[in-house]
Amino acid sequence: MTERIYLSSPHMSDEGYEMQYVKEAFETNWIAPLGENVNQFEKELAEKVGSKAALALSSGTAAMHLALKAAGVGEGDIVFCQSLTFAATSNPIIYQHAIPVFIDSDPETWNMSPEALEKAFEKYLNVKAVIVVHLYGLSADMDKILEICRRHNVPIIEDAAESLGAYYKGKHTGTFGDYGIFSFNGNKIITTSGGGMLVSDHVDKIEKARFWSTQSRDQARHYQHSELGYNYRMSNVLAGIGRGQLKVLDDRVAKKKYIFEFYKSELGELEGIEFMPVNEWNEPNYWLSVIQLTGDIRPMDVIEALEKENIESRPVWKPMHLQPFYEKYDYIHLGSDVAAELFENGVCLPSDTKMTDEDLKRVCGTIKELWAKR
Repeated sequence: MTERIYLSSPHMSDEGYEMQYVKEAFETNWIAPLGENVNQFEKELAEKVGSKAALALSSGTAAMHLALKAAGVGEGDIVFCQSLTFAATSNPIIYQHAIPVFIDSDPETWNMSPEALEKAFEKYLNVKAVIVVHLYGLSADMDKILEICRRHNVPIIEDAAESLGAYYKGKHTGTFGDYGIFSFNGNKIITTSGGGMLVSDHVDKIEKARFWSTQSRDQARHYQHSELGYNYRMSNVLAGIGRGQLKVLDDRVAKKKYIFEFYKSELGELEGIEFMPVNEWNEPNYWLSVIQLTGDIRPMDVIEALEKENIESRPVWKPMHLQPFYEKYDYIHLGSDVAAELFENGVCLPSDTKMTDEDLKRVCGTIKELWAKR
């Protein structure tokens, strides 16, 4: 069996930056939540993306949960949420006992459709928050979405879990709305093994979320809790990994872009293949290279052919409105179901930053064989 090619696996720096910070945590005996690595990781990431404040947490899901709580979302509140996403985007809405209303995608961005969002606001008058996702490192059309939400005076939460290092019109994704969340899960463009970050220019809201994330422990000699809290803070050891990874973020984005362009050059002429949209105002981080198949060869044909060659690939996210748990909730679209079509026709190709040109040729060769056999 040839060596496995992964979809997107952890990639530590060649320079060993991560181990320097982890070693420091061990040498100072800060093997616990909180510590200098946590403090500096928050500071360095906030500076990197241009946000006033950041909060390092145990996961991107925890960051989304606290963003909703900071936005005032509570029982019975309506939250608009992009349907084409991973469940971690929408699950925290349920944590807060709120009601998700799912919004279809725009074919030009694969993210929340501004037109469908406008239609949703016509149907629902009292909306507490809007969650926009920057899927696969592609930015949503933020100008239009911001204008709509500001007109309705509704806060925006950006799920930038997949888009750290991506830009919309020269500005980092995750910094347009009231709150932005990033993920450092093992498959993300940089990783802390597990972890997330909440960012905002509302410094007071970040400080409140910091309080909630440490079990809402009041300032008292004894353990006293006046509010419900959570055990959501990031480990000082994992934050050290994050600090090292942040140093190579630009390198990782460059390699992801190289992979995407390699695929586009090699596979772009095959009949029935379309690539994820890269608009003039969109500078993706190319977290995953994703294709759409519109001909006789279907996604599972590609996925199974690659798997036979020990190459990992995956379908596009199954939209939330098609998930058994969420099918009872409303879904706003404009007639056609763009999110469902993207799911039905999509394949995420291996986009591991450790891939060599030989690995890329192996992937492309396997896919080309499918077309040669037609």
